[in-house]
Amino acid sequence: MASDLELLDAWKAGDAGAGERLFRRHFEAIAVFFRNKVSSDLEDLVQQTFLGCLEGRERFRGDASFRGYLFGVAHRVFGTYLRRKYRERPRVDLDQVSLHDLDPSPSLMVARRREVQLLLTALRQLPIAYQVVIELYFWEEMTAAAIAEALEIPLGTAQTRLRRARELLAERYDRLAAAVDAPPASGDFEGWARAIRESTRE
Repeated sequence: MASDLELLDAWKAGDAGAGERLFRRHFEAIAVFFRNKVSSDLEDLVQQTFLGCLEGRERFRGDASFRGYLFGVAHRVFGTYLRRKYRERPRVDLDQVSLHDLDPSPSLMVARRREVQLLLTALRQLPIAYQVVIELYFWEEMTAAAIAEALEIPLGTAQTRLRRARELLAERYDRLAAAVDAPPASGDFEGWARAIRESTRE
């Protein structure tokens, strides 16, 4: 089976079939990345990510994982999308603003279990930079080092964001749970991640 890098190079050379295979291989993961962040434009964002991946091939040296590179492109595509969509705001600071602040309407992601739906809602209330690192770590099982490389931030910054994101997520979840008389957070982030992956891939 051809590797991701081989498929990318073949696509770059004009093999549309290789691009289609690469798209099918990673489509679901990239779709999930956007699904809890937008209420529309999902397909456009996914397509922009794969096209950005192709156009930026020269920047990918192959010494990191292709998957990390792909999520890095998705993150940049999403940042550009937000700044264009909310261009009337002075500045969309991903370290400060949450998706809930920008658009309180629900995302495209829906879960059957109440605690998972509360978690998805809590995630959207985190500053976007924190939401992204916690999703990549728990949903995509990327290491802090891989996240740092994908997002082009220092490793220490990625580790700090991840630690703070866990704290904020538990706080937001507990606040939402109290409002509907649900149990507070257990701290089982790995269990939550599994439940979300199962819910989104059913």
